[in-house]
Amino acid sequence: MCRHLGYLGPPCAPGETIFTAPHSLLRQSYAPADMRGGGTVNADGFGLGWYGASGETLRYRRVSPLWADESLPPLAGSLRTGAFVAAVRNGTTGMPVTEAACSPFTDGRWLFSHNGLVTGWPGSMAPLAEKLPVTDLFTVEAPTDSALLWTLLRERLRDGADPLEAVTGLVLAVEAAAPGSRLNFLLTDGEQLIATAWTHSLSLLRQGDAVYVASEPFDGNPGWTPVPEGHAVRADRATAKMIQIGQEPDRSARP
Repeated sequence: MCRHLGYLGPPCAPGETIFTAPHSLLRQSYAPADMRGGGTVNADGFGLGWYGASGETLRYRRVSPLWADESLPPLAGSLRTGAFVAAVRNGTTGMPVTEAACSPFTDGRWLFSHNGLVTGWPGSMAPLAEKLPVTDLFTVEAPTDSALLWTLLRERLRDGADPLEAVTGLVLAVEAAAPGSRLNFLLTDGEQLIATAWTHSLSLLRQGDAVYVASEPFDGNPGWTPVPEGHAVRADRATAKMIQIGQEPDRSARP
């Protein structure tokens, strides 16, 4: 599997959670604590997506292990951003190890990460993929389950779906087509943060105006709360709520 984390709040340097925290994403890349049978090391690439001073979406991805990259530590330690998504990848057997396969994926202001796998790939996804516009299928960033999941989610977002409903609806659709899939999603547009816990670990931390969601807590803060299996998180800079996937979302929880 993979490990990922997302942040929303006052501008900060991503380098703290990625590199210097006691159980940083760097440590999770080679010594994860809760992979749940999905591998032992995340060395098949990594990525960081954030928002620049003018609100533009920026991204840094490499196919090498996170610990082998010399450029990201000073970059992640010097920039300041109010939202970011970072991920390390453990590629599924049979899927390519390329930079294009690494989260986060982007479109406009959206940043997206998938931690998990789709069972029965690729045949199980054919009924969902055939509903996509042909041009979208031709331009999927990589021949992987994560890239196709992003293409399916992006289509829902472009059609005007509420982001939480787009994410949870896709989880249910993929679970119906490919039962037993691991579908921990992480999505942000810099103003809201949405994450799912579906057959994989996820934790939530709220600190003042800041919120983190992560595959594993990156420190020993007692405020970390495990997200129950089958639940989604919807957060903005004022609230963070958990919603059971498949239930009608609480409209008052929307940013």
